[in-house]
Amino acid sequence: MLTATRLQRTIARDTEVHGIGFIHGSDVGLRFLPAAADTGIVFVRTDLPSKPTVRAHISNVVPRQRRTAIQNGPAVVEMVEHVMAALSGLRIDNCVIEINAPETPGCDGSSREFVDVLGAAGAIELDRPREVLLIDKPITVREGEAILTAHPGHESRLMLGYHLDYGRQTPIGSQSLFLEITPENFIDELASSRTFLLEAEAKALRDSGIGSRTNEGDLLIFGPEGVIGNTLRYPDECVRHKMLDLVGDLALLGKDLVGHVVAHRSGHLLNATLVRALIAAAAGERPAKRRESVAPAMDADAIARILPHRFPFLLIDRVLVIEPGKRLTAIKNVSINEPFFQEHWPGRPIMPGVLILEALAQAAGLMIADFVDSARKVTMIAAIDDARLRKPVVPGDQLKLEVNCLRLKSSIALVKGVATVDGLVAAEATFKFVMVDLDKSAA
Repeated sequence: MLTATRLQRTIARDTEVHGIGFIHGSDVGLRFLPAAADTGIVFVRTDLPSKPTVRAHISNVVPRQRRTAIQNGPAVVEMVEHVMAALSGLRIDNCVIEINAPETPGCDGSSREFVDVLGAAGAIELDRPREVLLIDKPITVREGEAILTAHPGHESRLMLGYHLDYGRQTPIGSQSLFLEITPENFIDELASSRTFLLEAEAKALRDSGIGSRTNEGDLLIFGPEGVIGNTLRYPDECVRHKMLDLVGDLALLGKDLVGHVVAHRSGHLLNATLVRALIAAAAGERPAKRRESVAPAMDADAIARILPHRFPFLLIDRVLVIEPGKRLTAIKNVSINEPFFQEHWPGRPIMPGVLILEALAQAAGLMIADFVDSARKVTMIAAIDDARLRKPVVPGDQLKLEVNCLRLKSSIALVKGVATVDGLVAAEATFKFVMVDLDKSAA
């Protein structure tokens, strides 16, 4: 149910934050500017031609592991959750954010620096009410062992609960927190909590090219004996950071949320799923049943946001499972209307084998997209080895495309791909990709 309880707000003056991005190691300048009522939160990529914009809204979220990213055409902004949490926590509803890189500055892995500069800039009320979504019935979303439920609650408050369970064999263990989200509570209890990783997770990310300019002093890395090269700000800082992330992801609703949200082991992907379910419930729609998969499926629109291919060379219809940088399963529905069937072959339509391999390559491109700065680099095939075409693919078939990453570094990727129809192998190959600077690829 939608209602309104307060006036919209924006910042009183411009303010800036500078730092290094955690994902690509970019030098980032981020500038907050006041905005008119009903603008929402809008990022402007000032480093790209024509300075494209992307609104921070759930409709622009693209699949990522361990972070939240938004995209509108060429404009991509990675790791927006800490900025969004700061704005939402301070009840800043309208703001234009100029950013000169594909990711926000990591700062110390928390929202504290964003909160500090926004607080110093001050806030003003605008002449328009802020819309509120009131949770009036329970809504639950699940992904494996993770579960996230929105319950009706007090008519004017948002309460969050989070249970973090990293297992008994880790120094993080189990932590729980329940908190009413107010500006005061956000500043005191959540804003300073930092991103955390296990030592093995941090090493795997560095090996794949992520976090090349980040060290133990920039965030919390847990070894067998506890935090490495840093100290905790709260005994339960990890669960507080998970709640901070949840605040930032819920802000992509574009409205204040009233009710009680309880999370168990939830992450960014499931948080986004809940936001979509809340919007569907408010519109009176029946929520779609979720597949049991490692990550939510990508539809054709989400695929087109990542891959540059277009008709007739976009050869993936849907992604069923994705573990970025590890594996992906997708499908291609083969229709008699495919343009290549007109000449291959008249009277006996067969899908060209090279296009089956191309479909596998596109699936691989989706799998490794998280690890490529699309504003600066393009992924290209350098080699195809051990290619085998084992079964004709004809109209009415559904190609199941499965790709597994064998090796992934900052400049190369090695991927094994298998295409099947009804469980029978139609084609397979091993692909080598190189990540090339955009200006070099055009030379």
